[in-house]
Amino acid sequence: MTASAPPPDAPAPAAPYDAVVVGGGHNGLVAAAYLARAGRTVLVLERLGSTGGAAVSTRPFAGVDARLSRYSYLVSLLPEKIVRDLGLTFEVRKRSVSSYTPKGDGGLLVGGGPERTRASFAALTGSDRAYEAWQAFYARTGRAARRIFPTLTEPLPTRAELRARVDDADTWRMLFEEPLGATLERTFADDLVRGVVLTDALIGTFADAHDPTLLQNRCFLYHVIGGGTGDWDVPVGGMGALTDALADAARAAGAHLRTGHEVTRIETDGRRAEVTYRTADGEGTVEAGHVLVNASPRDLAALLGDPPPPAPEGAQLKVNMLLTRLPRLRDRSVDPREAFAGTFHIAEGYGQLAAAHAEAAAGRLPTAPPSEIYCHSLTDPTILGPDLAARGYQTLTLFGLHTPARLFAADNDGARTALLAATLAQLDAHLDEPVADCLALDADGRPCVEAKTPLDLERDLRLPGGHIFHRDLSFPYADESPDGEGGGRWGVETRHANVLLCGAGAIRGGGVSGVPGHNAAMSVLGR
Repeated sequence: MTASAPPPDAPAPAAPYDAVVVGGGHNGLVAAAYLARAGRTVLVLERLGSTGGAAVSTRPFAGVDARLSRYSYLVSLLPEKIVRDLGLTFEVRKRSVSSYTPKGDGGLLVGGGPERTRASFAALTGSDRAYEAWQAFYARTGRAARRIFPTLTEPLPTRAELRARVDDADTWRMLFEEPLGATLERTFADDLVRGVVLTDALIGTFADAHDPTLLQNRCFLYHVIGGGTGDWDVPVGGMGALTDALADAARAAGAHLRTGHEVTRIETDGRRAEVTYRTADGEGTVEAGHVLVNASPRDLAALLGDPPPPAPEGAQLKVNMLLTRLPRLRDRSVDPREAFAGTFHIAEGYGQLAAAHAEAAAGRLPTAPPSEIYCHSLTDPTILGPDLAARGYQTLTLFGLHTPARLFAADNDGARTALLAATLAQLDAHLDEPVADCLALDADGRPCVEAKTPLDLERDLRLPGGHIFHRDLSFPYADESPDGEGGGRWGVETRHANVLLCGAGAIRGGGVSGVPGHNAAMSVLGR
């Protein structure tokens, strides 16, 4: 094996590989780096012209030197173990404020120290009880996080083993057995506080607080266990800095990375596999001992010629903006630089979230679309060119909830335009000036704003139904396998002994974590 990868335009060797990785997103790169470092011959085949998948940094606005995390944008679930094992030169920074939620001419600020947070709760609710309940609630999730998070890079535990690891019957019931809405209604009296907590259960997930399938609980769990703290940190240099570091690590270990190679078929007898791919120059094939598929379960089934699993449905709006300045707030007690440094919650009271879900479930765009916003450049100004930074420009990332793909099926462009206008109107209701007045212009004189619906994400990234987790999340134990794929010792195995699912649809997948990539590599190396 060579110590470094061949030049990017060098042809891939024709000899069989120990492993072919289908898809050069972050999980595929993690798997490739681990396998190559272990001395295996590895080929990564990526459909697009560059690696990174949804974890990329791009300049989306013509002639503007702002490098944005275009799709995924914050880091919580990436284990330090992966960063350390692969020797990644990658940094995250803590946000100075956790969240700000406006209400009327005031709002709830979580951050700036415990006394300031306590005072903000008291001003909102009239007593210290809500703050004390908040502290107790997140102390419980924090204890669970410290016990659950390390298991993500270990062999998949059974439900009983994970329950024993948590070792707290009340917390287990709250997270794994009872709809989250029941817990929130029992724990918090204030509608706004309930809503702020609930949002972590709805990111990329279309569910009600009382959904009996506990889909909301599964989403909430992954949002509060990251790093054993639940913190969501800012990637320095944008999300592309992570995938660039992973690609460098894979190449340095000897993996061959090929972009512009779209895999069209996988044939296997359980011991050897043949992978067919298409390039601009025609078709080719390569043999491998193992195939690791960093794509959705539906794509995996199509490649194998298997019956497709149930179609998933994404439910989010992703908006990127560049501003000449942060807008002024109606709440004069909070500096916009604080309010936008953390998660700025819009129309996310508990009742508002329930109403938006009901409208969307009935086939209508929400009247008051819920969303959350944050300003990456406040924490990491390096994503802005020097001139933009000197002039005070800032980015805004908005993530909208309760907008399932079905709402865009008839007229994606029209629904996107209507939803974006309604979403920004909800933000403007809490500003002292319209956010449109703060938008920068690109080189062609157009406002620097782009919006992506679930159907846009399906088109751009082949996320099935625009689902950012590839399918509905599952609890992180072995008893959970929604469609018969992704079970086994590591949560990545399929019914084909030498084909593994290393994308977000694996058990313990979802989010930018690298966990499925790590676990697929461990499954191969364990054999």
